[in-house]
Amino acid sequence: MRLAGKRAFITAAGQGIGRAIAEGYIREGAIVTATDLKGDLLEGLPCETFALDVTDKAALTRAVQDAAPDILVNCAGYVHGGNILEATDEDFDFAMMLNVRSQFHSMQAALPGMVERGGGAIVNIASVAGSILAAPNRCIYGTSKAAVIGLTKSVAKDFVTQGIRVNCICPGTVDSPSLHDRLRAMGDYEAAKKAFVARQPMGRVGLPEEIAHLAIYLGSDESAFTTGQSHIVDGGWANG
Repeated sequence: MRLAGKRAFITAAGQGIGRAIAEGYIREGAIVTATDLKGDLLEGLPCETFALDVTDKAALTRAVQDAAPDILVNCAGYVHGGNILEATDEDFDFAMMLNVRSQFHSMQAALPGMVERGGGAIVNIASVAGSILAAPNRCIYGTSKAAVIGLTKSVAKDFVTQGIRVNCICPGTVDSPSLHDRLRAMGDYEAAKKAFVARQPMGRVGLPEEIAHLAIYLGSDESAFTTGQSHIVDGGWANG
């Protein structure tokens, strides 16, 4: 098993990509601590689980430090819709707090222990919609996910000589409960679904498990020579 004995701390592990990563890590032998804002979503995971609001810096810091992870996986995030004229300061502040600052804080909490133990791996969930390509009506979201890529590269550069690898995954459109919520919010679910699928060159959206496979690799020793990279998993969307 590729992650046997490694301690992993995962945020937003209740559903979608985070759930698939947690399940994959458990199958690969990791000792997983799985958290989510909604603790009931974590039911059924055979590992330590508890509710956690990652925007609460003190609670997040305590949880990460107590877990002393060898692998930190930051999955928490929210997709705001709309262009810049429809964006509000409140939405912008929330996106930066949840999508970026929570990763900033969790890495601050995890890194000292990783340095002391001589190594570790951090996997941040970014998005192909940000600095890689622009998606329509994703102004705030794209801005926050571009920041995640910059944050990932910065931390990777600063800790590369201390045995710590930091990478991010940039998914395209992935089938998840949050995706279906956004499709319903657009008013015509079926039309919106067709439009989302149509922009994918492969003719389908991704599966959470397809993102989890990469997260397993990036958390494992198989990726020992890989750091500071933004890994695109988008069915060819960014390739035109």
